[in-house]
Amino acid sequence: MKLFAYFRSSTSYRLRIALNLKALDYEVVPVDLRTDGQKAPEFLARNPFGGVPMLEADGRDRAQSMAVLEWLDEAYPQPPLLPAGIEDRYTVRELAYAIATEIHALNNLQVLRHLRGAMGHTEAETDEWYRHWLARTLDPVEARLAQLASGDFLFDAPGLFEVVLLPQVYNARKFAFDFSDKPHITRIEAACLALPAFQRAHPDNQPDAP
Repeated sequence: MKLFAYFRSSTSYRLRIALNLKALDYEVVPVDLRTDGQKAPEFLARNPFGGVPMLEADGRDRAQSMAVLEWLDEAYPQPPLLPAGIEDRYTVRELAYAIATEIHALNNLQVLRHLRGAMGHTEAETDEWYRHWLARTLDPVEARLAQLASGDFLFDAPGLFEVVLLPQVYNARKFAFDFSDKPHITRIEAACLALPAFQRAHPDNQPDAP
């Protein structure tokens, strides 16, 4: 497998975690978003979405991280990213997709560049935008975790929720987001960061990290 990725991309980070949890061998192929490497004609010919990550696996180029995560769990079911029970699986999806669709869609690099560039917002205004949309979703995620009385992980072991949560928390900390009122999220973060699969996936440990 080859993972075309950018070290700080939260969606690339998701796939690195999942691949590591499943103990799958893969080669990281850096794509530099700072120089628009994802827009190079040869890359677009393989991935018309023009983004990372892209996973080359089983003779196909696979884009869109959430779809790739589902494919990975079906193609390589052990260990599973989703729990066995239908209600528990729903709970994981509810929280994971809240982060993937409500935070990332509004706060990805393309959006932030557009705010600073075409729309003329200052760095401070853009950072405030980022923190606003973080709070709009992480507040209810924290509330749901409190209702569920979650422990070190949402269920018995890290899965899809943790795979999506950790990269978002990493990005949030870069924007000085206040986690002081989010003990459930920070407890899960600490438990995950103690695991080798998450440590190897961390942006600082990637071949294109400065």
